[in-house]
Formats: sequence, C-alpha cells, structure tokens
Amino acid sequence: MSEPNSEFQPPPPPPVQPEPVATRPTKLRPVAIGLFVVGIIMLIAGLAKILPGGLGTGIAFAFWGVLLFAFSFIPLPPITGSEEPPLSALQRLMGIFYEPTRVFRNLRVHPRWLAALLVVGSVNAIYTAAFVQRLTPEYIVDFQMEKLADSPIKPPPESMEAAKENALQQAKQPIQRIQTAAKSFVGVFVLASFVAGLCLLGVLAFGGRINFWQAFVAVLYAYVPTSVISKVLSLVILYLKSPDQIHPVLGAETLVQDNLGVLVTPADHPALYVLGSAIGVLSLYGLWLRATGLANAGQKVSSSAAWGVTLTLWVLALIVGMILATLFSSFFS
Repeated sequence: MSEPNSEFQPPPPPPVQPEPVATRPTKLRPVAIGLFVVGIIMLIAGLAKILPGGLGTGIAFAFWGVLLFAFSFIPLPPITGSEEPPLSALQRLMGIFYEPTRVFRNLRVHPRWLAALLVVGSVNAIYTAAFVQRLTPEYIVDFQMEKLADSPIKPPPESMEAAKENALQQAKQPIQRIQTAAKSFVGVFVLASFVAGLCLLGVLAFGGRINFWQAFVAVLYAYVPTSVISKVLSLVILYLKSPDQIHPVLGAETLVQDNLGVLVTPADHPALYVLGSAIGVLSLYGLWLRATGLANAGQKVSSSAAWGVTLTLWVLALIVGMILATLFSSFFS
C-alpha cells in the first residue's frame, strides 16, 4: 500500500469579512431644528408685517425643517469599512456628466446630497430671476391673471386684485425675490423627496432593495446634468430672443426646444403638446440617468427593475400633466 501524502493540507478557511455596521444615524437633526426655528421667525415677522412675504417663506422653511427632522430617523445604508472612500463634492458634480455609473456606485455607500441640491436649486433660482427681469414682472403677472380669469377655478374679482398685487410685489421687491430664490431650494428638496419615495416603493414592488437615502441621491443627482444643461441653454436663448417672442408661462421652466413639442401648437392641442414635450433629447437623457442611478445606487436593484420604475413614474407624470394641460388650456394660448 502507498504511503498517505504527508504534504496534503486542508483548504484555508475563507477570509473573514468585516461585519457591516448595522445602522448609521444621520446628523440632520440640528440642521432640521435650525431650519424650523428660522421658518417660525420668518413666519412671525411676516404676520407682523415686518418682513414682506415672510408668511409663505416661513411656512416653507418650517415645513422643510419638519420634513428633514422626520428623515433624520431613517438610517444611512450599512457599510463594512472596505468600500471606496467618498468622492469629493466636485468629483461627484463633475463625474455625473461623464462617469455617472461610478458616481452612483459611490453614492450607494456615501449618499451625500447637499452639493447636488445647491447646484439644482441655484440654476433654477438664477434662471427664474433672469426670466422675470427679462420679460418684466408686469407682463408676466398680467398674463397669468388674464389666463386665470379664463380657467375653471376663476376666483372672485376682489381675490384676483389681491392676488395680482401680491404677485407683483413678490416679483418686484428685492427682499421678496431673494425669498423666492430661497424657496426654490425647498421646492427641489421636497420634489426630490417625493420622487425618491415613489422610487423606493417601486423598487420594492419590483423585488429590489434600496435605502431611502440611496433613492434620494439617485433622483437628485440625476437632476443635475439635465438642470444645468437646460438652464444654461435657456439663459442664452433668453437674451438672444426678443421678450415678446417668449411665452410667459411655458418659457418659465425652459426655452430649449429639443423635443417633439415643437410639432404641436400648444394653444390648439395642449395635451398633445405636453406629450410631445416629454419626448426629447434632455428628457430621455434624464430617464436614462434616473434608471442608471437606481440600478447602481441601490443595494439590490436590477437594470430591468430600475427601468420599470423609471418608465412607470414617467408615464404617470405624463398622464397627470396631460390632464392638467386640458383643464388649464387657457395658459397655453
């Protein structure tokens, strides 16, 4: 009989993986409390007629603080310590244009969103201020009031006059214009939170797994390239075109005509105009970015699930937009 092989060694044990951190609490509560206090102060100043427009701005900031405080109870995704270190804010903002997959994968572990919020909110505020200055507050408000009088929810004449006066003050007074810019950041945060919540539910329905903060950064960073490109091009067009050639309602969001909406007359077919406007270069680019973000920022989200959620929400938003366009068709004329 042959001798047993004395050189036989048992297989080495598998490497011990570090245990993931069970929970990582956020550090948002002091910020949330600060926003709420600022909102209450502005609210009181608005009620006392000390701060023009302070009522609406105070409510917005107080609501932001409450929402952020509620979100502070949602823990960050777990980590093991062996992941890639977080990218800097500049790396994320630049990389989202040319290497979005890497940025979203880094955000999966390090869901940092402040830089994206500042960029999206800033470009929105800058374009809105330039748009109002270029077309003049009087022209925009007169147009809106005229179309509101023809809408299904026409308010009483006395309410119309008060609304017109408030709108003019908000558009002309420097302190109120600053507050309008500040509220744009609240609007971006609330919109991104709402969409992220829908994406979270959609991913779970498709059998995936994603943390709320992962869905939030995927949504918010997907907005960055399309917002920057759209607003920068719109600013250029705003000063190249004559103000009387710019629609005071439809042009308030963007002046870029890269979609099928150019084939439809808005006043004649408002619903078809909304449908055509949703099919364009930037809109399809935005859909791809959101699907890429969900697939790479989530812990377990397949490409089919990410696209399923993205397209489902796009169709729902399109249906709502077409219904509103039909109800308020006077604003498209």
